[in-house]
Amino acid sequence: MKPDRSDNEAGSAGKRSTTIQSVAIAARFLDILAKADGPLPLGEVARQGRTGTSTAHRYMQSLVRERLVAQDAMTGRYDLGPAALSIGMGALRRVDPIDVAARLMKALSSEIAASCGVAIWTDQGPTIIRWYRSSDFSISTVSLGDVLPLDNTACGLVFQAYLSRETIAAARKRQPATFRGSPPTKEVLDAVRQSSGAELNEHLFSLLTGKAAPVFNAQNEIACVVTTVSFVKTAETAGHWNALRAMASQASLESGASRG
Repeated sequence: MKPDRSDNEAGSAGKRSTTIQSVAIAARFLDILAKADGPLPLGEVARQGRTGTSTAHRYMQSLVRERLVAQDAMTGRYDLGPAALSIGMGALRRVDPIDVAARLMKALSSEIAASCGVAIWTDQGPTIIRWYRSSDFSISTVSLGDVLPLDNTACGLVFQAYLSRETIAAARKRQPATFRGSPPTKEVLDAVRQSSGAELNEHLFSLLTGKAAPVFNAQNEIACVVTTVSFVKTAETAGHWNALRAMASQASLESGASRG
C-alpha cells in the first residue's frame, strides 16, 4: 500500500519547520553573545534565550564545534568564536555607509514632504552627493554636487561636531569668503552631539528649514551626514526631525556602528 501523500508532505513540512526553528534558535543565542558586554555563563545564555539550561547547553556545544562560539576552559563561560568574528568582518567589508544612507534617504523622500540627501566630507567642506526630491515638495536651495558652508548650514554644524579642529580649519580656508560665518561655540557643538543632529532655518528663504544628522561607520567615526530641506511648518507638524534622526540611526546600525 502506498503511503498517503499528505502524510509525506506533512512529514516533510515538519522537518523543514524543525530545521528552520533550530537555525532561528541558534541565531538567537549568537545574537545574545554579540550584544553582551563580555563572556556569559550558560545559565545567563539560557535565561536570555528563553530556553532550558539543557537546551542552551546543546546549542552552545554545537556552536563551539563549528567555531561560532568559544568556551573558556577555566570559567566555562561562552563568547563569540573565531568563525563568528570572521563572518562579521566579512559582512562589514561589504557595507558602504553612504550606500546605506542613500537607500534610506531615497525611501524617506517618498514618505515626507521634503527633499532628502546625503553629504560627505571633502577638502572643500560638506558636499552633497545624493539628492532626492519629494513629489510633495519641489522648492530647494540645494542641488547635487553643491559644497555647503560650514557655519550656517545644518550639515556644516554636524560635521564640525564630529571632525577634528584641524580638518575643519583646513576646509574653512578653502571655502569662499561669502561662505564664512562665525564658527560655532563649544556649547553649540555639544548641543549637536547631544541631539544627534542640527537644524537651521534658511537664511535666504525663511520659510524653509534644513536638518542634518550623522551616520557612523563600524569604527564609530562619522561616515556621512543625512539631511532634509522642507517648509518649517510642515517639518514641525509632520515630525521631520524625528524621522531624519531615525533614518540616521538605522543607517549607522546597518553600517555596523554601536552609536547612532
